[in-house]
Amino acid sequence: MLNKITPVIFISGLACMLFSCSPTKITGKYYYQHEPELNKIHQVYQDLYKEHPFTIAFMDKGFNILSLEIITDTLTYIYEFESSGQRLTDTLVKYHLNAPKILDLARQMKSIKCIWVNNFDYYVDRIKNSLIFMSVRAVALSNPFSYKKYYILTYFSQPQHFDSEGRLLDKRKLRRLRKINGEVFHRINDKVCYAISERFR
Repeated sequence: MLNKITPVIFISGLACMLFSCSPTKITGKYYYQHEPELNKIHQVYQDLYKEHPFTIAFMDKGFNILSLEIITDTLTYIYEFESSGQRLTDTLVKYHLNAPKILDLARQMKSIKCIWVNNFDYYVDRIKNSLIFMSVRAVALSNPFSYKKYYILTYFSQPQHFDSEGRLLDKRKLRRLRKINGEVFHRINDKVCYAISERFR
């Protein structure tokens, strides 16, 4: 009899482990484990973006191929480089971007498996606001059950509103969830939220 019951107990225990390792807990844990690094990436990118708008992303699992979108008044130029190649540095210099700081930013991103950083403008009551997106591969969170997922962090410039479950709310209608790119975001602190997505951007 014990031999028949044991597998059921094991499966039930495994299910409890899966639910206890929910994405919510894993995501929050990752943020607090890497908070200084994430905040530094956010601040450096924010300062560099004010100098010259750009987006940066790693395109491969080995963090060797870097995609760079350079935004000008008329066009957006998209390039892909080997992250350690001279062509990346030459292109940054060509467009008068701060090459040393951007290369250092890429190294910081790679160190914590952050694959994408981007600025996003939005409007609330006709007032322009900005937030910064950061994407992290799920593998960085040591969660083998979410290997197809991406964890998206958003850094708002102003404190946000949340419901009792910690979900981001629309400022004008506080009972309505605010979705960004179709995703529901959850509170980490007053200005930082996260979502779990099939896409990294």
